[in-house]
Amino acid sequence: MPNIEIVDEKTIKIGVQLEDATSMIREAASNVAGYAHDIVTIYEKMPEFDYTYFCFYAYDSAKLFERMLGMDPKQYTSFSLDAPDAFFYALYGGMAGLYEEAKKSLNGAPSD
Repeated sequence: MPNIEIVDEKTIKIGVQLEDATSMIREAASNVAGYAHDIVTIYEKMPEFDYTYFCFYAYDSAKLFERMLGMDPKQYTSFSLDAPDAFFYALYGGMAGLYEEAKKSLNGAPSD
């Protein structure tokens, strides 16, 4: 479960671990069509960040991230994410496994 520290009324610090990535992957797999944009975006854009330090908000792909957190970090002016590389690598691998189905969903093609 993510660790969310409210520093003050404008700032939060978020800490996640490998288990949080697997939680996000399970959630995405349970509703590929609903998270298709996030899945495709994460898979296609993470290589630009060397698979780490990905910004979910840069590409409007934070629906899955916010679901995992159970809150909306945009309520705060500033937030930071502390995550081990394993979190990002696992998340990328999970999104890679869901990518083709998500891509079909975005393109309106029926899933197999």
